[in-house]
Amino acid sequence: MSGLTSALRAHDLHVSLAGQEVLHGVNVSFVAGRWTSIVGPNGAGKSTLLKALAGLLPATGRIFLFDQALMAMGRQQRAQQLSWLGQNETASDDLRVWDVVMLGRMPHQDWLAAPSAHDHAVVETALKATQAWAWRERSLGQLSGGERQRVLLARALAVQAQVLLMDEPLANLDPPHQVDWLEQVRCLTAQNTTVISVLHEVGMALHADDLVVMQAGRIVHQGACADALTHRAVEAVFDKRMAIHSLEGQWVAVPKLLNDRAAP
Repeated sequence: MSGLTSALRAHDLHVSLAGQEVLHGVNVSFVAGRWTSIVGPNGAGKSTLLKALAGLLPATGRIFLFDQALMAMGRQQRAQQLSWLGQNETASDDLRVWDVVMLGRMPHQDWLAAPSAHDHAVVETALKATQAWAWRERSLGQLSGGERQRVLLARALAVQAQVLLMDEPLANLDPPHQVDWLEQVRCLTAQNTTVISVLHEVGMALHADDLVVMQAGRIVHQGACADALTHRAVEAVFDKRMAIHSLEGQWVAVPKLLNDRAAP
């Protein structure tokens, strides 16, 4: 990927949790304006890597956001350029949906300033993009798990950051709304937004432009989703219990039963 602009990159990244190192000298670069999905088995370090890239975990090594050292940036500047949607995100059940999404505009507002007309327009657009506009006056506590997830996605979109990090964004979403999410990501990358996601659903991750494949706290492969070497790397970290095939112009991950794996 040399010659392409890097939106976010890390060099020699180490993270320890409870005294145990869980990321071991990770080097990775994410191309601007593309969607990269991070995949790997449970415990591979996917969510830990994403949190470290967001500056949410203490880490050693260097992280750069558009060639600026992440930790040297002011909090407001970082929050304007880097948006985060975490796994099992919480917000006060008493807050109106509108107010939850308006929180995404805080990095752009002066201290104690009222939201501007532009802030209101951005929030409206984000709610409509996630099909949550109809609930704007309801409290978060009145919503189902999938509805809450769409509201929290709207909050992340409302930041209008250049880089969007999402950890398991499809949690609680039914298949039609997973498709809506895919379409939203495509709209974002068309606007040159960089999207980096952690997904357990390998079949959904294969819709990305690029894949980062992790195992045991290390990156074992990074490449285009359409690349055969990427497919083999994914199959290997899952002990060849799945196979990746082309179906109607899309890449799909098909489970392999024991008898299938034993066949010559």
